[in-house]
Amino acid sequence: MSMGRPRFDPRQNQQRQFQTRVNHRIRVPEVRVIAADGSMLGVLGTQEAIRLAQEQGLDLVEVNPKADPPVCKILDFGKYKYEEKKKAGEAKRKQTVVEIKEIKLRPKTDDHDLAFKVKAARRFLEAGHKVKFTVRFRGREITHPEKAHEQLDFVIKETEDVANLEGRAAMEARTMTALVAPKPAIMQKVAQAKVAAEKARQQAEREGRPLPPSASLPDLPDDDDDDEDEDETESQEA
Repeated sequence: MSMGRPRFDPRQNQQRQFQTRVNHRIRVPEVRVIAADGSMLGVLGTQEAIRLAQEQGLDLVEVNPKADPPVCKILDFGKYKYEEKKKAGEAKRKQTVVEIKEIKLRPKTDDHDLAFKVKAARRFLEAGHKVKFTVRFRGREITHPEKAHEQLDFVIKETEDVANLEGRAAMEARTMTALVAPKPAIMQKVAQAKVAAEKARQQAEREGRPLPPSASLPDLPDDDDDDEDEDETESQEA
């Protein structure tokens, strides 16, 4: 086997093609130029446009490479990158991302643990996340699915004031699952809370205070339901 340099894969450099071109990296002969104050300077030779930018201690930055000719703007590229990164961070913080949190149950989960997991499910839902309840069967437990149905009916009823059922309980291999989603009113509260948190963060940043901590969600310990134990149970009950 050859131990030489690996074959070049052009796909590895695909992202480079979309990087912002600045100054002498702009290789087209002419560009449409926007001045630093936003006024239009029209179509200029690229080298002339770069010279104009450098005379002002600024950069020529390509802002629309798909135009004909490409559109460039005279600006401070370092400041431009900082502001773009800041805008992207703010947009990400304002997004309402709905995750699916899984809560695992067993047919033998006792009432105390069930109540604890219902409480955790409510916190997930109130934070704007969907919750998937999963009841895992071992060995011959699968021949008595009614216990799993009872558990799922219970957790669904206990969360019905904050969640809507997205599908009836269904079997998936050796599990029975049910999915619930936050009610629209809950999602509205989550969106409002995000806006308020972002305002508080910006205010703290302006005043130089520590940023307010974000709310934490519960960590649920996994049930002891690994495949090794399941295989052992099945062999003992066979």
